[in-house]
Amino acid sequence: MSSTTRTATTESPLITGIPTGIVPYILIGAALVSAAVHFWFTPVVIEFDTIQAILFVLAGLGFVVGIIVYATRFWRREFYLLAALFAFAQILAFFVMGGPVNTMAIASKTAEVIVVLAAGYLYMTTEPTTNSV
Repeated sequence: MSSTTRTATTESPLITGIPTGIVPYILIGAALVSAAVHFWFTPVVIEFDTIQAILFVLAGLGFVVGIIVYATRFWRREFYLLAALFAFAQILAFFVMGGPVNTMAIASKTAEVIVVLAAGYLYMTTEPTTNSV
């Protein structure tokens, strides 16, 4: 009878757990608001411009995927900058493309400003890590 040796891996879990502090929850909430507004308006926009409707879906998916990655061990401090740039790009695109000013647009752009500020704050206050996946 042969014996096999087992080695224990110290791999971290895929889901990192509940974030500490209020700012991560503000970031997640604001990203969810912006994603919801983009998904909500996609059917309306598709009647006028298919390309813009596709961009709305991609923007919503970008926020949702960002939240999912944020909850995993794959998240890195540098991704806060990417999140801030992504949200800022949504704000910039609204003004460049001449989006209509209405309650939902104001809610979305306010949420995106909050994402930019929260991501910037978390980037500045999070210690750099040297852990690899």
